[in-house]
Amino acid sequence: MRVTQSAGIDLNLLLALDVLLEEQSVQGAARRLHLSEPAMSRTLGRIRKALGDPVLVRAGRRMVPTPRALAVRAEVSAVVERARALFAPAADTDLRTVSRTFTILCHDTLPAARGAVLFARAAEEAPGIRLRFLNESHVDAPFLREGTADLEVGMVDSTAPEVHVEIVREDRMMGVVRAGHPLLAGELTVERFAAADHLIVSRRGRLQGPIDTALAERGLRRRVTGTVGTFPSSLFVLRETDLVGLITSWSMPLADTLGLVPFEIPLPLPPLRLGLAWHPRHDADPAHAWLRATVGDLLSP
Repeated sequence: MRVTQSAGIDLNLLLALDVLLEEQSVQGAARRLHLSEPAMSRTLGRIRKALGDPVLVRAGRRMVPTPRALAVRAEVSAVVERARALFAPAADTDLRTVSRTFTILCHDTLPAARGAVLFARAAEEAPGIRLRFLNESHVDAPFLREGTADLEVGMVDSTAPEVHVEIVREDRMMGVVRAGHPLLAGELTVERFAAADHLIVSRRGRLQGPIDTALAERGLRRRVTGTVGTFPSSLFVLRETDLVGLITSWSMPLADTLGLVPFEIPLPLPPLRLGLAWHPRHDADPAHAWLRATVGDLLSP
């Protein structure tokens, strides 16, 4: 996409800035824009002069955006996408010709349980689209508004008016243990469940959750021996110990792969509402619509 100059400003710098902030690499941006690296370096120099800011600075072997660059990233991306939509032909977009990188913010269960299928569908239906997964952070931040992520997947609790949320399905939490675990022998009562040693997955390191609330209503407490930050790591711990963990029904294939055994928890627990969230600047983007539909398919019952 070429944009003509207006009032002495080369609007093509916006496109270059958008790609530079996405790639965080002069080499990668040059490849995306079909330019030589020296030409891309000169373009970065012009952007720095226009903004009065370094934009990208070297940190070891990487380049990282400055605070000013992060502050304008979402708006730059939105302007470029509006320009693309404005000049796009009326005919349907051929996804096989689209070259984009999408960042998905999610619990690591998604790439672990559905990542292979998602990458395979991208290769078949939209080979120019690259997918970048980011783990959920231990702090809440406006990742969608700032453009750090293009799509959030999971138990989305955002109430921000500028974020669109679509609930895909309701899931349920189940227990999971190694094969031959003592808890699997005999009737599983809530008392036996509470008496076991438990492992929690928490990105914030929390030692309590909805299960503890449900147990407390029955005058019971469980012993939580610790937490891990990612779901797959918890499964490897469970495979080698007598700890009790949790799993969602749609991630059962991960437990099967490791020979773990899921079981129904003898407690009434609130359902887990899984959904997608995105910024409305992506609403009219055919490539983003493909991403939303594809991920939604993978999460559907």
